[in-house]
Amino acid sequence: MKSPEPTPLIRLRGITKTFGEGSAAFQALKGVDLDVAKGEFVAIMGPSGSGKSTAMNIIGCLDSPSSGTYEYHGTHVEKLSRRQRALLRRNFLGFVFQGFNLLARTSALENVELPLIYRGASTSERHSAGRAALEQVGLAGWEDHTPAELSGGQQQRVALARAIITQPSVLLADEPTGNLDSRTSREVMDLIAALNRDHGITVLMVTHEPDMADYARRIVRFVDGQVESDHRRQENG
Repeated sequence: MKSPEPTPLIRLRGITKTFGEGSAAFQALKGVDLDVAKGEFVAIMGPSGSGKSTAMNIIGCLDSPSSGTYEYHGTHVEKLSRRQRALLRRNFLGFVFQGFNLLARTSALENVELPLIYRGASTSERHSAGRAALEQVGLAGWEDHTPAELSGGQQQRVALARAIITQPSVLLADEPTGNLDSRTSREVMDLIAALNRDHGITVLMVTHEPDMADYARRIVRFVDGQVESDHRRQENG
């Protein structure tokens, strides 16, 4: 007898998202179905306005769907209160954005520690975890540098360390290499791939760049607010 398929970590069913009302309404998502299993590395691609970032914001609990269901680990996220969604986001999800989003006059270590401040962790806990996270992304010794004293690649590494300091189950990366040159992009992607491979972090990454999408084992393409294709790449070797 065939064993049942494991429940996906993330399950979207019939997700729609409409912005505005009446004649000004715009439907960004038009019934998206998507399953993501624990430990997957998924690249989400598509032209501008295709709905990929809107879908990412819903998965990341930064926005709510207009209709449809979103289950995270079996919990119906669309039924949660704003506070409950914030707790889910804080405890299980990590975020990396194209623009780094670092505090300018704050050291690398203090930037990385921010999520733990929201959790109420002690100063010693924050310092220890922050230094470990910076070391994990290759920035040991750079703790006291401000963003202005760091290259773009180093700033994105700080942002990555901030995203993983809470040991999230899912890393959501929206164009994480969009502001980086090709060599630095590969370095950042190598780090993200290692987090997925070595630590089992599920990765969902929005990207326009095919060579960055090649790091993923699965490519989901959005067009006009819908999933146009869902392709699993062959493992090398």
